[in-house]
Amino acid sequence: MPQSLSNILIHLIWSTKDRHPWLEPHIRENAHAFLANAVRQCDCEAYRVGGVSDHVHLAVRLSRTLSVADLVKAIKTASSKWLKAHDPTLTDFSWQLGYGAFSVGMSQKDNLLHYIDHQEEHHRTHTFQEEYRAFLTKYGIECDERYAWD
Repeated sequence: MPQSLSNILIHLIWSTKDRHPWLEPHIRENAHAFLANAVRQCDCEAYRVGGVSDHVHLAVRLSRTLSVADLVKAIKTASSKWLKAHDPTLTDFSWQLGYGAFSVGMSQKDNLLHYIDHQEEHHRTHTFQEEYRAFLTKYGIECDERYAWD
């Protein structure tokens, strides 16, 4: 086959360090837009970026030439630098070290986008930790919680 093709949809989730509410509404929209652009700079497609003050969700079509780890590293690094430069109150900002990456079938794309779009509503009744544990259970991933929350 002379061509390499892929269509891999990934749901990425990570929080701010110690789930500090750095991403208040006045910065969130621009931060999400920056994250989407950072994804595009990695030759991936950002279908959606959303979240609340202490974490983000991204629906991303992964480039066929890039690993999930390299993508996350690039966008977390770029966005952290941008946030610190963009707002003087964010000089101590940082993302948590880890992340969650979950494969999603393209037939579930609309459900994922709807879920990301309704994060404010969802987090009126669920914490980040509860949400993340539910994803780990849904995808059959065991996690040692001593290392999950930084």
